[in-house]
Amino acid sequence: MTEKLLIAGEWVPAASGATSTTYDPSTASPLAEFAEAGPADVDAAVAAARSAFEDPAWRDLTPDARGRLLWKVADLIERDAAAIAELETRDQGQPIAMSTGVNVTLAAQVFRYYAGWATKIEGKLSSVSVPDTLHYTRREPLGVVGLITPWNFPFAIAAWKLAPALATGNTVVLKPAEQTPLSTLRLGELCVEAGIPAGVVNVLTGGPEAGKALVAHRGVNKISFTGSTEVGQQIAAAAAIDLKRVGLELGGKAPSIITRGADIDAAVIGNLQGALFNTGQACGAYTRFYVDSKRADEFTEKIAAAAQTLKVGPGLDFDTVLGPLVSQEQLDRVAGYVDGGVAQGAQLVTGGGRASGPGLDAGYFFSPTVFSGVRDDMTIAREEIFGPVLSIFSYDDEDEVVARANATDYGLAAVVWTHDLTEAHRLAARIQAGTVFVNQLPLIDPGAPWGGFGLSGWGREMGTFALDEFTETKGVWVNLAR
Repeated sequence: MTEKLLIAGEWVPAASGATSTTYDPSTASPLAEFAEAGPADVDAAVAAARSAFEDPAWRDLTPDARGRLLWKVADLIERDAAAIAELETRDQGQPIAMSTGVNVTLAAQVFRYYAGWATKIEGKLSSVSVPDTLHYTRREPLGVVGLITPWNFPFAIAAWKLAPALATGNTVVLKPAEQTPLSTLRLGELCVEAGIPAGVVNVLTGGPEAGKALVAHRGVNKISFTGSTEVGQQIAAAAAIDLKRVGLELGGKAPSIITRGADIDAAVIGNLQGALFNTGQACGAYTRFYVDSKRADEFTEKIAAAAQTLKVGPGLDFDTVLGPLVSQEQLDRVAGYVDGGVAQGAQLVTGGGRASGPGLDAGYFFSPTVFSGVRDDMTIAREEIFGPVLSIFSYDDEDEVVARANATDYGLAAVVWTHDLTEAHRLAARIQAGTVFVNQLPLIDPGAPWGGFGLSGWGREMGTFALDEFTETKGVWVNLAR
């Protein structure tokens, strides 16, 4: 059976009849076939979204009714949580404990959060100085928005784009990454089941051709994209032609600063988890470890020893900590960075190659890898690897470490490990990143903004910030003179 496209409330094959295959990264075996959307399908989906945006069935829906639809989607996600989590793990490879406890759970939370906001999108009265005049503002939906999601957290990221887009009254064309389309198609099914009107949510599967056509389409008012910085730059350039709105959540190279007074054992556990969740395939993963020179040897020894104890295995095994990388392409990419690190003189402390053992040989498994003696100019210190690779540096004083942590094109996330509250606040203020964590894992919550500085992107997702991303402000002037 081939998974189809969702266009105007109907499940249809691609106009060309083309299909592609998605693979189970734990075994490298085919998992399912899906329709390969092309420009004709993008045209049809955008037309369906535009028609739905102008249809009273959606346009005139009360905010309360719109919020109830989003709440219903959350209920359906929770009803099918176990099946969705298994589907996500089979398609993406992430450990089932993560897809169950983080990915699917967060998706339901996000829909409930924005269900509440549907009735609270307000304008304001403006204090203008023109006599006998009333001025007020309205917050209105943009229209048709294209949502393009990555392969690392397909279900959760689709939810955190889709929910605020719908809460604010937009209609949507949603395109998941070609490596991991299955859970997003399931989300489309739940939207239909929840009673969201036909054409309000359209789902197109396929590769770069479909994404490029969606970005270039003159009928799309905004593109919200999560993925690589390189593709984000291409999207920004293409969107400039018709000046459509763009939101970009891109790459990261998160520094982790371990101060002299930090609890090293807690920092080891937290950094290992913060670096290796989803096998390091996360833009907010901790990747550059700046350790006070007095504690660097201790930290390196302990984190390398701990990394060696982590269970590498298929995602459906509840004991697995590190699942496979998503594809052979990603496996080769990570291996290339590791080989480059060795060639440039970094000291390989542990790992460094493909993981082997019972049940691992066929899949895309890579051993947790720790480098020490890394220099700031090395490729592994500057480029996003997106795999289970940790680079350890040492530093001598605060000014030095802040300058080095900030010496990057990225600025998505960072973390500080310290027992000194004053030091924590001081460092958080000086680090150039969209989110700074203190003594904890990289977390995401519907109520907190997420996004970055520099090449980590434009705009913010989550919280009230997402409402701004999906609305326009309209000013209304009323002459009150007789």
